Amino acid sequence: MTIIASFLRNAELPQSPTARLDIELLLAAALGKSRSYLHTWPERIVSSEAATRFNQYLERRRDGEPVAYILGQQGFWKLDLEVAPHTLIPRPETEMLVEAALELLPPAEAKVLDLGTGSGAIALALASERPNWQVVGVDRVDEAVALAERNRERLHLDNAQILRSHWFDALDGERYQLIISNPPYIAAADPHLGAGDVRFEPSSALVAGVDGLDDLRQIIGAAPQHLVAGGWLLLEHGYDQAGEVRALLAGRGFERVESRVDLGGHERITLGRLPC
Repeated sequence: MTIIASFLRNAELPQSPTARLDIELLLAAALGKSRSYLHTWPERIVSSEAATRFNQYLERRRDGEPVAYILGQQGFWKLDLEVAPHTLIPRPETEMLVEAALELLPPAEAKVLDLGTGSGAIALALASERPNWQVVGVDRVDEAVALAERNRERLHLDNAQILRSHWFDALDGERYQLIISNPPYIAAADPHLGAGDVRFEPSSALVAGVDGLDDLRQIIGAAPQHLVAGGWLLLEHGYDQAGEVRALLAGRGFERVESRVDLGGHERITLGRLPC
């Protein structure tokens, strides 16, 4: 019989840049315990069933499958979300959108729209922080809508609503104080699409035409018809797209246009306000 410490010491994930973390997450999941349990009880014996699960998880990770998909969950903001291969894995840099949204609007009542909600990460994070807001998350993929709705129900966020819509198609006549989106923004020929975890994520949630700006253009072009006067549009984009996104916003009549820098020093999000 093998103890926890031996699994931690001997398991290998040579292709992963976060091998130690991955191994701990996968072993904890195989045991049905927390990561802290591994270090609190390193001499505990691992059952044969748990060892088999762990080795199966390791093999999938060695093949490149993201840990979030293997475990079916990912942390985002203060939430634990169910994730699946038909949606993007929520990433820490996208939390910049949540931070900016909370800064732009007061806690008082507001209508907020999250375009391309995927797992519901952005919409549900905002709903959890602002109980007086009415937050709508939309996605065109049926499986994503069902997944986001499961997350909403499990988190008991009654001030959020999940709908099926391709961008604004199902939202005629609706206007919001804030529209927020992390849309596809990778160019079709980008070599990163064939590397790392991205290989396992849905291309429809990643790729946006030859230059990666097709969906951003569509959202910026249509957003004024769905914002109240003085409403904000807040977008995530690629590390080298900020200048083009600012130009698109200014060309559509937005004011107070600015980009904000992530921890890596890249302009990661851009926002603009519809004139009053």
